[in-house]
Parts: sequence; C-alpha cells; structure tokens
Amino acid sequence: MDRRAFLKSAQLAGLAWPSARLFASASPAQTSNKDAGAEKPRPASPETILLKDYRPKSIYKIPATQIDKAKYPIIDMHSHPYAKTPREIDQWVRNMDEVGVEKTTILTMTTGKEFDDIQKKYSKYPERFEMWCGFDFSGYDKPGFPENAIEELERCRDRGARGVGEIHDKGQGLRSGKSSAPKMHPDDPRMDALWARCGELGMPVSLHVADPIWMYQKMDRHNDGLMNAYYWRLDNQPGIVDLSGMIDIFERTLARHRNTTFIACHFMNLDYDLARLGEVLERNPNLYADISARYAETAPIPRFAAQFYAQHGDRLLYGTDMGFDQPMYRITFRILQSLDEHFYEIDQFSYHWSLNGLGLDDQILKKIYRENAAKLLGSRKV
Repeated sequence: MDRRAFLKSAQLAGLAWPSARLFASASPAQTSNKDAGAEKPRPASPETILLKDYRPKSIYKIPATQIDKAKYPIIDMHSHPYAKTPREIDQWVRNMDEVGVEKTTILTMTTGKEFDDIQKKYSKYPERFEMWCGFDFSGYDKPGFPENAIEELERCRDRGARGVGEIHDKGQGLRSGKSSAPKMHPDDPRMDALWARCGELGMPVSLHVADPIWMYQKMDRHNDGLMNAYYWRLDNQPGIVDLSGMIDIFERTLARHRNTTFIACHFMNLDYDLARLGEVLERNPNLYADISARYAETAPIPRFAAQFYAQHGDRLLYGTDMGFDQPMYRITFRILQSLDEHFYEIDQFSYHWSLNGLGLDDQILKKIYRENAAKLLGSRKV
C-alpha cells in the first residue's frame, strides 16, 4: 500500500497521533473508567480535539479554481498497479481520458511470475500503460549475483518491461517489492553490473532514495511534518543512513554510470531543500526527478518552488503515485496550474499545512506534463 492510502486507512480506523492533543490533556472525567458507560457523548471541545481529527477550513474569500482536465496532455511517469481487475483497469483508462493523461508508467517493483501477471492484466491497453519491472535481489550476498539478477532483468524486458522501478533505499538497503538486499546501497560495487546493463538495454531506472526529512527528525512538537512522519518514522532505526548520506550515495552511483538514465522519485526527497536538488541535477546530466507524491510538500512554498520549476523544468517529470481517481489528478492540476492560495487537502495528503498554487507558465507545464517524458522514453532502445 502506498503512503497516502495507508494514512487514509489509519485515519478511518481512528488511530491516534503521537502527542496528539492540540492543547491540554483530556479532563479526569473523560479519562476515568468510573461510570464511563453512563456518560453521554459530549461535543468536542478545544481541550479534547485530537491532532488527527483537525480539519481546518479556510476563512478567506478568495478564488478557488476547479481544473477538470490538464491544460496539456500528460505522461504520468510514476504510478503502480493499483487497478487489480479488468473492470478497474477499464475505469482507470476512462479516468485518464477525462483528466487528460495520455499514458501511465506502471512501476511494478517486481520480477518473475508476479511481473508477468501484472503485465498480462494491463496488456489490453499497450498504448496507455507502460510496464517497468524490479530487480531480483535474492542471493545478493552469494556468488552468482548480479549475473542471476541480470538474467531476470533481461527476461522481464523480453516480456515487455521498458524500464526499472521503483527501487527503494530509505537508508537501510535496497528493496524492490518483496525482494530486498539489507545494507547493500546503490553505490555498492555488486550493483555496478546491474546499473550498467540497464544502460546498455536502454532501460531507465526509477530510484527512490531516503524519505522526507521529517521522518528522520525527532518526533516532538517541533516536527513540521509530524502528522505524516510518525507512521513512517526513521529516527528510531539503528544504523540507518540519513537523508543527506543517501543523496551522496545516489550521486556516487550517478557518476559511475553516466550511460544509465536515472529518475529520482519524489524530488529525491529534497523537496525541503530544492537548491541542493538543483545542484545535483546540474552535476549529473543522466538524472531526472519526478514530482510524484510531493505536491503537499512543495505547495506551501509556491514562489520558491515555481522558481525551481522555471530553472530546472527540463529535468522534471510529472508523476502521481496516489491511486487513479479523478479528484486526485485534479488536485495536482490545481497546485501546478492555478494561483489559488491557502487551501487544504488534508484527506489527500495528511499534512496540516495550507497549500498554494504554483501558477506555472505554459512552456514549463508542457515540459513537465509530457515533453520531458516523451524525450526520455523516445531516446531508449527498443
């Protein structure tokens, strides 16, 4: 399950957040078990509102833009096989038609029979869905790796895989779906042959390093992303490589494999430090970054984020990573296209921040939505 879906389910289940009182603790009458069954439910008061239930509504009388269809055709470079049945896949295609998505890249993260089964399900729409496979990390610490992994990579390519991803390393080692290589990071020499073969086969690699900075910070009252960070916390994981360390590892990998194209998922999780991401992009011509699932992280800083898009628009790719319902797509359009201010999308993103539109101009939108992806996909070997 992706992070957004997990958080939604957690909210529906009524899970509490850490240090979840906005103000004071519950009163003794509310916490005592004595005669609890006889007490009638009382309306929520400021002293008893839980952080997980906080749903502010903007008071400002300002324009609110509804964008039903993207201004330009889209290639979504980051999604997953959310649709499980033929009927759901048909519905996904209808949704794509309604909102203006021309093609979706399905990052299966898997290999073997599981990849074959997913590929078969989506094969009804070969022009609308592009399938990417994962890596088989089994035996990563034994002789025969990476030769066996390369053999499976080539088999998946023969079955229709056109790229690799989403490969994860949040600081504890590489993972591809259920297959993992603990403590082996992207710059490990054992990975060199795999990365090189991806380049030779013309298969771009979607690589997810680290996670948002809040997951590594203390889970206290100063943590700006606490409402999301707690469920995905990494601050309590022993021996983990931190976010900055993972960026360094990624850069060493990029430098060693200039003939392989990499896509850094989610702004390389430098959404909080876009200046550093810009420097990484400038140093590494074989790198793109997708913007998937980091709309809420960049919408609070609309002017700075818009400047970043303007400066590095040639290297950024549209992505979602949040399911396939129409309202989800439309939220991304509102953030990218409009100049709306101070609106909330807590149910979609689970952050408490108010959001703003970036108001990207047409030339940047064309690049982000489709042109950059079309150039990347069109330059590959077939």
